[in-house]
Amino acid sequence: MTENRSSRRDFLRIAAGGAAAIGFGVSGSFGRSDIDVGDISPRAPGQQSVMGLVCEPLETVRIGVIGLGMRGMEAVSRLLYIDGVSITAVCDVIPERVMQAKKIVTDRNLPEPAGFSGGPDDWKKLCGMDEVDLVYSCTPWDLHVPNAVHAMRNGKHAALEVPAAMTVEDCWLLVDTAEQTRRHCMMLENCCYDFFELATLNMARNGVFGEIMHAECAYIHDLRWLKFEKTNGYYDMWRLKYSMLHDGNLYPTHGLGPVAQIMGINRGDRMEYLTSMSTNQVGMSLYAKETFGENSPQAQQEYMLGDMNTTLVRTALGKTIMIQHDTTSPRPYSRIHLISGTRGMAQKWPVRRIALETDAHKWLSDNEFDNLMDQYEHPLARKVGEVARKVGGHGGMDYIMDWRLVECLRKGLPLDQDVYDAAAWSSIVELSEISVNNKSQSIEIPDFTRGAWIDAKPLEIIE
Repeated sequence: MTENRSSRRDFLRIAAGGAAAIGFGVSGSFGRSDIDVGDISPRAPGQQSVMGLVCEPLETVRIGVIGLGMRGMEAVSRLLYIDGVSITAVCDVIPERVMQAKKIVTDRNLPEPAGFSGGPDDWKKLCGMDEVDLVYSCTPWDLHVPNAVHAMRNGKHAALEVPAAMTVEDCWLLVDTAEQTRRHCMMLENCCYDFFELATLNMARNGVFGEIMHAECAYIHDLRWLKFEKTNGYYDMWRLKYSMLHDGNLYPTHGLGPVAQIMGINRGDRMEYLTSMSTNQVGMSLYAKETFGENSPQAQQEYMLGDMNTTLVRTALGKTIMIQHDTTSPRPYSRIHLISGTRGMAQKWPVRRIALETDAHKWLSDNEFDNLMDQYEHPLARKVGEVARKVGGHGGMDYIMDWRLVECLRKGLPLDQDVYDAAAWSSIVELSEISVNNKSQSIEIPDFTRGAWIDAKPLEIIE
């Protein structure tokens, strides 16, 4: 362990120096091997669980959006299609983006939202506004937790892009702040609301697959060009910086979220420990060399993120989950989404298909598959799916996610994804790197619910 820590410190020092050579200020803030990540942080006096939290209903959900890049600008436009929503504030470090977001709102003949773009901490002013009920954060990863914590401490609900946090310490900070303030904190995991994922959730709850014993999921998405894109890519190339300094699974929740809901993670079961392994890093260096030249700063830079990371999780009830991450290989997009039970299985990528115990050696015919999908179409998809497809947002799942969040806030209902889900799913980021750095050693996953998972009921099918 001492050797590993020493080697890692040396690597971070060298990598930081190389990053500085191409104009980056970077830091290595997670993936440590010297913390007791599996320990349960005790509650402060008076702090209570927010499992199943119900808050006062809001007739109109007044939303302040922080971060107006690719995701944030889309959110501003999309949210305006939902009844009971008012965009009252927008914020970004780039003034032109604030002006563009304001125009999106006023072009719909709606009141102009307040705009903040005076400095890097202007988002705090948005969180303090009386006219904001929900702070919707689409900022770079390292700002998700500060945005959410400040919002909740100012009496606001928080919705934040994925992952919710990059360290176990910050996962606990989200949990403790939500419990102290009794405000909702939802990670905006849109993939939980994709049509096939919703249908397989409905099938699972109705016993189509029997007892779910294993799931496989992933985020396989070639992002090399976008990581290196200075103008239209990630602001200040922040995603590239993480590839320089960190290994493991940097983006686990798109695949994990839907299967975790299906398997009742944090509601009847929990993720207990993991082991993680990465390939060498080759793809980023090869791409940089071929794109920018062999002697370019990009090609000379060292990158730490392995091309493919595979993380295996075992749950308290003896189920398993495989999670993969690859953003540097020339492969078609995939989240896998494979559900395997005692009576059947389903898989989404590369082709949607289902096999059942009635004839386990072959896939259902197209006719049988379509009939099953019709029978178990999720009520949410049936209710708003047509509008969702028209509004868009990754085929409609973004709209369904936003619509459901607003419905819960307006009706005073518990959220489908709570702060414990945000913490547990996001904790894989740091825990996977710790395992990779220690020869795939098994690493405990904290119980962020502090035992509440035992009696909590799995996510119901909303009627």
